[in-house]
Amino acid sequence: MSSAPDPRTTTATGTDVRVRFCPSPTGLPHVGMIRTALYNWAYARHTGGKLIFRVEDTDAARDSEESYLQLVDALTWLEIDWDEGVEKGGPHAPYRQSERFDIYAEVLQKLIASGAVYESYSTADEIDARNEANGRAKQLGYDNFDRDLTDEQRAAFRAEGREPAWRLRVPDEDLTYVDLIRGEVTFPAGSFPDFVVVRAGGQPLYTFTNPVDDALMGITHVIRGEDLMPSTARQLALYGALIDAGITTFVPRFGHMPLVLGEEGNKKLSKRDPKADLFLQREKGFIHEGLLNYLALLGWSIGPDRDVFSLDEFTAAFDIVNVNPNPARFDQKKAESINGDHIRMLSADDFAARIVPYLASRGVVADPPTPEQSALIAASAPLVQERVQLLGDVPGLLGFLFTNEVSYDADALASLPANANEVVVASVSALELIPESEFTAAAIQEALAGALIEGLGLKPRVAYGPLRVALSGRRVSPPLFESIELLGKQKSLRRLAAFVDRA
Repeated sequence: MSSAPDPRTTTATGTDVRVRFCPSPTGLPHVGMIRTALYNWAYARHTGGKLIFRVEDTDAARDSEESYLQLVDALTWLEIDWDEGVEKGGPHAPYRQSERFDIYAEVLQKLIASGAVYESYSTADEIDARNEANGRAKQLGYDNFDRDLTDEQRAAFRAEGREPAWRLRVPDEDLTYVDLIRGEVTFPAGSFPDFVVVRAGGQPLYTFTNPVDDALMGITHVIRGEDLMPSTARQLALYGALIDAGITTFVPRFGHMPLVLGEEGNKKLSKRDPKADLFLQREKGFIHEGLLNYLALLGWSIGPDRDVFSLDEFTAAFDIVNVNPNPARFDQKKAESINGDHIRMLSADDFAARIVPYLASRGVVADPPTPEQSALIAASAPLVQERVQLLGDVPGLLGFLFTNEVSYDADALASLPANANEVVVASVSALELIPESEFTAAAIQEALAGALIEGLGLKPRVAYGPLRVALSGRRVSPPLFESIELLGKQKSLRRLAAFVDRA
């Protein structure tokens, strides 16, 4: 007859997947953090499970309410929705660790009662001195000295006014788990010492609060970055103690995602790198569909030779076991290209609505736009939707349509041919002949082609370049004939005349 499995090695195998995103509110959200949220969200949606959004804010010196609100803003903008957690509630509230200290104290008492943790009075200096006296490398740290203190020794330390920390009694055996991404991983017995779970004074540490919250919230799969993999050994040890104390019944499955490297490909993408700044990417003009599509590719692929897909396609196909363990390199140009593909997938009305904040923030239109400006946005947006990769490029391309005076770019003026004024004067003569009621892109193109290409014998690039600069102030603009139609006959003629008279 086979023996029952050891509950300390039992992992979640049911279909009710529960994953979590549990950042610390320090600094701005960065793309590595968001990829973690994305993979957890996608796995929950793929399996019909639930995503819990929990905030680890017990470090009062580093955590801030501003950073917390930015996290909520980031997920809301990206439309990464969660099923339980901050701002939403749920059966395991509260979801901010700073509000859970009573829960941690209660769990600690259960671990004390089960003998899983013990009082530790050793100071850092005492640990160093013992290691030196015993010929033990200083880097090995704590030597488990307090594990077997007698009642008399503990009483003597307390009599000195010392307050104990609480350390977990680490099992004297190998700890093995099967990583969802990397396969079997073993931490040999003795590879780490008994560790502090609660500091003297009662402050619980991350190595305690994180697994305790996961256990109490029924988290079945812990999907996180490769840099957190070394802490898994301590979490496995603590989970064994939590199971023995009756606090949970299983160990979650762990999956450690690959590092995201900088564009050089030789080191981790720094949080201080502008490319890592989520809000800077939003400011540049990423739409959430494009950015999430690119972040999904940092360790995963939907199929060979395919980089662009919808979020519905992503969640339908995504499985954490298919994530590549090798580091992924953040490529800004590829990210922007994919974003451009998603911009072109938007409906015309959706695209027009999304560019309004960028136009307003640059002072191109009012906030909110006037009815006249709204009509011009709707008419002009299709001229650039097929051309831009970032929404932040739109104000520079369309701004000239909303102003009465043009500001000429120095490089654009420097690029003009010697006969620029001649071209513009001939264009004025041709445009003046078109009746107001017939001032359409087709009529404009026909008139200008007759005057410049046939009349002056110019090639199109040479013929129309001066007109772009005269009308928009830039070398690059939306389609010329459609732009002239939107400006209208009188405004276009005034602008061309002003160009000729600019000297």
